[in-house]
Amino acid sequence: MSIYDSARLAAAYAYQRPAVHRHVIRAVATRLGVTTPVGRALDVGCGAGLSTAALEPLAHETVGLEPIGTMLAHRRDVAPRARFVIGRAESLPFAAGSFDLLSAAGSLNYVSLDRFLPEAARVLAPDGVLVIYDFSAGRRLPGDNRLDQWFSVFERRYPFPPGYDLDVQQLPYARFGLALQSFDPLEVAVRMTLDTYLPYAMSETSVEAALARGVRESEIREWCQSTLAAVFADRPREVLFDAYFACVRRT
Repeated sequence: MSIYDSARLAAAYAYQRPAVHRHVIRAVATRLGVTTPVGRALDVGCGAGLSTAALEPLAHETVGLEPIGTMLAHRRDVAPRARFVIGRAESLPFAAGSFDLLSAAGSLNYVSLDRFLPEAARVLAPDGVLVIYDFSAGRRLPGDNRLDQWFSVFERRYPFPPGYDLDVQQLPYARFGLALQSFDPLEVAVRMTLDTYLPYAMSETSVEAALARGVRESEIREWCQSTLAAVFADRPREVLFDAYFACVRRT
């Protein structure tokens, strides 16, 4: 059973994650010079739909593709204008040349790239672009190392599932008629309080993995709340997320 086949995690992803996607997509739009919406956009591995919602201003029609139906339970709240399809990145259920824009936000870590990349090339319009992006956990504060120290303890107590790393600059694009056009690092600052950071921390996959091992949710929440209190000290803080996005085109 996938860790993402969880009603708790689906709700957490829908309502408790910070709005990092829209900041990245704004930077993508600037990089690509998008000033008016394109025709169609596809969000591959859309999860609860936050990344799909971020795409909506860039396209007249937005589609989210997700292999695990449980994750789509709150899609209408999250991205009301989008259409959603249950399917896999390795076998995109769309005609050739269907999309002007494809995005994949932290989802390609879970797919067969030798099967996805030719599918991406197939469904992209001739002048279309594939945008691959991701961002780190929010574990830094400007000029203050206390959140980073807290997060190091958090991930030791509740380890993240292994095997997530992906170097998008080294993918075999040329083999499938694609080319990496640009790669941009990005720092995203999101204003958060203890009341917003705590639910975000509880939405991490490390917490879901701990629950699967039998750790009580109340125990995790109580530890996080008590140890985070000194970091936020009842005031908003700028939490920093390290992000990147890569733009890939057909050759």
